[in-house]
Amino acid sequence: MLSIDLSGKVIVVTGGGTGLGRAMTETFVKCGARVAICGRRSHIVEEAAQSIGPAVRPYTCDVRSWESVDTFLKQVILDLGTIDAVVNNAAGNFLYASERLSPKGFRAVVDIVLMGTFHMSRWAGAYWIDNRRPGHILNIVTTYTDTGCAFVLPSAAAKAGVQALTLSLAYEWAPYGIRANAIAPGPFPTQGAWSRLMPGSDFEEKYLQRLPTRRYGNYAELGALAAFLLSDLAPYITGAVIPIDGAERLQGAMFNYLAQITDRETLYHVFEMMRQAARSE
Repeated sequence: MLSIDLSGKVIVVTGGGTGLGRAMTETFVKCGARVAICGRRSHIVEEAAQSIGPAVRPYTCDVRSWESVDTFLKQVILDLGTIDAVVNNAAGNFLYASERLSPKGFRAVVDIVLMGTFHMSRWAGAYWIDNRRPGHILNIVTTYTDTGCAFVLPSAAAKAGVQALTLSLAYEWAPYGIRANAIAPGPFPTQGAWSRLMPGSDFEEKYLQRLPTRRYGNYAELGALAAFLLSDLAPYITGAVIPIDGAERLQGAMFNYLAQITDRETLYHVFEMMRQAARSE
């Protein structure tokens, strides 16, 4: 039976302390990799590293800041000797009516998702090119990057930018042996993030019934796909955007169904309650 071997590889995962980032980190470690995880909240990444094991190193980093990314990745190289792959997973998202979205709210998501991905990719790419080393950038996008999506305008715009960045770098950096790919997850409920995207249990039940598989994604499924792409089993895969969503995207963008609710004031009220709840976390 063929197995995925990441032995000897050093992988950086942004937002690696929780949710999908942590799930991928756990899989990478099981496949033999050493992993540097980062996040803005030090206690979160430290707890994750302690829980997963000694193959994981925690770092505090704000991917919105080039200076923070520069400091972080230089320290990773000092601690672990090199970097073989970067997984740009850090993200922000929330449901909100676009006509009430503030410029600050829009930029909060774009700075993390698009600018953070650029900062990490730009730094790692230059490092690999300067040192004549191969490398791999793996970006986490969404199933609505091609279509857009109602009520998550900042995420849709930022993730579309990340997809364009992925495809651009895949071609430009291929001569250097650098691969760039993206995974587009469908619904994978995560603590915290999921509560900002589901208005309540009634909405979630309707959403679940719309899924062709009638189930959500399993973390292990996403981890296995990410590990495969980063392994030596996939040297010819670059410039790919791979959905993992149980065909959910084929029915239309993830949150477009909410636009069918004609009472806009009800939506405003629900979104604002969700926003306040997120702030109190």
